[in-house]
Order: sequence, then structure tokens, then C-alpha cells
Amino acid sequence: MHDIKNLRWFCLFLFTLFVSVSKGNASDAKSSQKENIDRFIQHHLEDDYYFSLFKDEENNLTYGFPLPVILIDEGINIFSSSRFIHTDGPVQIEDKFYRIDHNKIYRTDGNGDKLVEANKFVKPIDLSITKNVVGLILTAGLMFFMFIALARSYRKNKLPQGFGRVLEPLIIYVRDEMAKPNIGSRYQEFLPYLLSVFFLIWILNLIGLTPLGFNITGNITVTLCLALFTLIITNMKASRSYWKHIFWMPGVPIPFRIALMPIEVIGIFTKAFSLMIRLFANNVAGHTVIMGLIAIIYLLNNQLTLGGSIAVSLLLTSFLFIIKLLAAFLQAYIFTMLSSLFIGLAVQEDEHH
Repeated sequence: MHDIKNLRWFCLFLFTLFVSVSKGNASDAKSSQKENIDRFIQHHLEDDYYFSLFKDEENNLTYGFPLPVILIDEGINIFSSSRFIHTDGPVQIEDKFYRIDHNKIYRTDGNGDKLVEANKFVKPIDLSITKNVVGLILTAGLMFFMFIALARSYRKNKLPQGFGRVLEPLIIYVRDEMAKPNIGSRYQEFLPYLLSVFFLIWILNLIGLTPLGFNITGNITVTLCLALFTLIITNMKASRSYWKHIFWMPGVPIPFRIALMPIEVIGIFTKAFSLMIRLFANNVAGHTVIMGLIAIIYLLNNQLTLGGSIAVSLLLTSFLFIIKLLAAFLQAYIFTMLSSLFIGLAVQEDEHH
């Protein structure tokens, strides 16, 4: 997390250098530009209760559509997120008041001040359909459509048809290059999960490059959930040999077995933690840099002509966009490969002589 913040501030520092060579820019204008860029990048990285398509800065208008807010707070409260936008103060639902602060919903009093109980702010259980949830539903629906169509084409023609010809090589690749080598004879037992997680991450990364502005795999709760699935499957299907190596490692003197046991137990969780952080950090860093490079067009408007600033911005952004296309596949590959490797290490049975 600290490295990601440093990257964002490095981008802002780079933009400040561009602004410093512009003619006739005051120091307060530079500060305002930096704040706008940072706010723009932060808004793109965060989840949102309102699906914003684009914003008219001159008229301060946001074009998009509201999403449903679902709160569990002494009952179920469902209302439109537009109420937060069209209300200056807190939103009143029956006898309760709510407001959004740093993209989280808090219960407040009638004046909008947060309520505190036991030295903690009062927050309802939030099950809202946010922008990331919409992206996940869209991706899940797309995956169901693709794989059901592929299964039907196999059933009818014994060969894939249409877009299924693109899916088949990827499925074979996951099976032959990840599942079989790492898991062995039991690969078919885990192949559905590996295929699901591979295509889910790949498609989520691809739609994150569209103008819709999704950053789903850059949300740490999403990567945490994926890593937990790998952790649970790995340990629930683990063999006796796997647990023996963790709690009482064979072939090692007893004092060293006792010393190694806590290290091996910690290793169970560090594997899942590495999966979570790797996917999260790569996507956040990539989106931060892309959004920063796009902002150059606004920072160079006084130094270059409009066409020149657009050319510079598009050149840099297009290069990074191509890199992100490759990274979209690479991140799905790495997560799936490491998941299959962890599962394979857990299910194999070793013989000690």
C-alpha cells in the first residue's frame, strides 16, 4: 500500500515538472491542478455507489445512473444512491440518517454528524450494489454465456463454433500447462476452479481497460476473496503428507521440527497473502499510471498546442495500454499458475524411506 501511494505521488511530481515549464501559471493554479489530478485518480481507483460515465466540469454535472443502496440496520433499508447526490445534508430513512464519507456509509444525527458508540463510528451492514458489484455481475453473466455456448457447440457439432474457437485454446492451455503439470493425476478435480478464476481475472482486467472505468481487481476485497478461495480449497483437499510436513516434518531432528512448525503454519497464510497483494498492487499501479498519463493532456495545454498535447498523451497512454493488455493475461496466468502449484503441493502424497 505504501509503494502504491508513492507511485501516485511520483506521478503527481512528474506532472508538476510539466506544469512548472508552462508560461504564466501561478503557484495556486499548480496546486489546484495537482489536487484535481489526485482526486480524479483516487475516484477512478475507488468503488462507487453511482455509475458515472463522464462528468461536465464546467457545469458540474455527472452523467450516469444511480445504483441501489442496501443497508441492514435494525431492518433492511433499500433506496437509490441518487438521494446522496441530490441532498445537501444526510439522507433520512424512516427515523435514521445516513451519509457517505470516503466512500463508506455512516449513520449520523439530523445535522450530519457521525454517531459514535463504544468509541466507534456507527456503520450499518452495507450490501449495496456498487459499481464493482455491477462489473462482477456483468463478468459472471458473460462467462456463463460463453461457456454455455461452448458446451452446446460441443454437444451438437463435437467442435467449437464461433467465439468458442478462441476459448478452446485457452482452456487447453490452462489444463495442459497449469493443472496437469502442477497437480498431477487429480487435476480434473480442480480444473473447474482454475478455469473459473483464470477467466474471471482475465475478463475483469480487460473490462477495466474500457471507458466504463472498472477497477475491480484493483479492489483489495475482491483479491482477498479470490485468495481465500485458493486457501480454503488447498487446505480442505490437502493430504496427510501435507499436514505432516507442516506440523511434524519428516527426516528432521525433533528440536528443528518444533522450530519449523510455526514457520510452516505461517506459510499457509503467506501464500494466500502473496496472491492477494500481487494482483491488487499490479492493477492499482497500472490504473494509476494510465490515469496520470491521460491527465498530461490537461497539464500541457499552455505549453503545447492542443494537437501536440493530445499526441503526447495518446502516445504515452497507448504504449502503456498495450502493456496493460499483456498484463491482463499475465496476471490471470500468474494467479492461476500459483493456485495450481499450491494445490498440487497440498494434494500430493510423498513416501519417505
